[in-house]
Amino acid sequence: MEEVNHVAVLDFGSQYTQLIVRRVRELGYFAKLYRPEDLSRLGEPGAIILSGGPKSTADADAPDIDFATLDNFGVPVLGVCYGMQLLNLKFGGTVEPSDRREYGPAQLIPTEKTGLFANLSERSQIWMSHSDTVKNLSGETKVLAENQHGTPVSLGWGDRFYGIQFHPEVTHSHEGTQVLRNFLHLAKGLTEFRIEDMKRDLLAEIRERVGDKQVVCGVSGGVDSTVLAVLLNEAGINMRAIFVDHGLMRKDEGVEVRKNFERMGVPIETIDASELFFERLEGVAEPEKKREIIGNLFIDVFWEAVGNAELLAQGTLYPDVIESASNEGSKASKIKTHHNRVDRILELQRQGKVLEPLAELFKDEVRELGISLGIQPDIVNRHPFPGPGLAVRCPGVVDRERVRIIQDADDIFIGKLREHGWYDKVWQAYACLIPVKTVGVKGDERSYEWAVGLRAVISEDAMTADWVELPYEILRETSHRILNDVPGVNRVLYDVSTKPPASIEWE
Repeated sequence: MEEVNHVAVLDFGSQYTQLIVRRVRELGYFAKLYRPEDLSRLGEPGAIILSGGPKSTADADAPDIDFATLDNFGVPVLGVCYGMQLLNLKFGGTVEPSDRREYGPAQLIPTEKTGLFANLSERSQIWMSHSDTVKNLSGETKVLAENQHGTPVSLGWGDRFYGIQFHPEVTHSHEGTQVLRNFLHLAKGLTEFRIEDMKRDLLAEIRERVGDKQVVCGVSGGVDSTVLAVLLNEAGINMRAIFVDHGLMRKDEGVEVRKNFERMGVPIETIDASELFFERLEGVAEPEKKREIIGNLFIDVFWEAVGNAELLAQGTLYPDVIESASNEGSKASKIKTHHNRVDRILELQRQGKVLEPLAELFKDEVRELGISLGIQPDIVNRHPFPGPGLAVRCPGVVDRERVRIIQDADDIFIGKLREHGWYDKVWQAYACLIPVKTVGVKGDERSYEWAVGLRAVISEDAMTADWVELPYEILRETSHRILNDVPGVNRVLYDVSTKPPASIEWE
């Protein structure tokens, strides 16, 4: 989208910075992330937010900002945590180590009930994460809110510059969204974020960029690649969509993927490479080695089918761009790690032949775009699935028998979630093979068979996750079906681990 009257978020390194962008978009305005040193790339922003960060302003390598350039934009500026401390320095105040380090919940008590804190409660919970605090406020500084200890947690300078010591973007700040909404209302003419407008712009950009060239994209049946393929097809360009079936997918998923694309009117080419993948994985148990084999072999098979590609389309999302941003700036991106091993793809990127139409969207926005393109909700709302497939749900060696057990158990588990109306309440759910054989009894005979693990989590961005308290009825029915219908299994366990310390996947 055009970078005029948008919300520019300057990233000082906070783990929550992406959330600021998401919250602004959820409020209906277009936001984009930049590095502090990239003020010249902001275009004509309508508002600017300075994020938090892990550094102290007293550190020798503390990130800074050209305040004169910032001021010259003439738009409202909000400093969050580190951003507020930095603004206080720029306005002649000081920042010092706090007598009381604050990590976690605190109370927000506004002293001003208008502007930034309009329509807020007398007192509400906020989320803090800092060890420094503002001191020696300049004469033009106004305290807008305090915490329960009387410490300033929000400052104002004139009618354009504001600072808050807490994180409004996290859900633990109960009225944080309202604070952001109030700040955005201080700006005028902000660019609205509507997925229909984004779709129109993306289609126009694709047609202009591609022209009469041929674009090749890989599809897996996942949300990102499906939306990408349908978007390219909608643009009416010359496109080839290639589906590599590595045999590590959910039960009958290869057939399902082909049927889904046929239903959507998008032709795909299918390559069944499952025998080759199982052959290369034989006897390999080390997780990273398995990922490397799968990643490299996938691209080898894909490129053999591609031939000479004029343009390669990838389903890179905005979080991928942010996390892999190169020294050329936030907008520049590197292809994900398992793609980086292939020089040919990197060379295409260097030549400007990599097309990434979804690179300004978050996952939930991609789902919304998919719906606007007419993709069925059951496809765009499917749970995330790892690139290496069921190999990451099979600790130890991978073979057809173990994958068959996972597929059958997973099919039962997902089916039960759908049957009881829980599939859409869960962010991700799956069955995995626990590489331990246990003693059991089947009929009148002793058995010595595998254990299966079930996992269901809720998450917003996969950075953290909590396990889902599924009804016992679902767990009981799932366990009963697996133990009776999946040969080779005599024990079922439910994973009640959070991330951190555990990961969402098992490998």
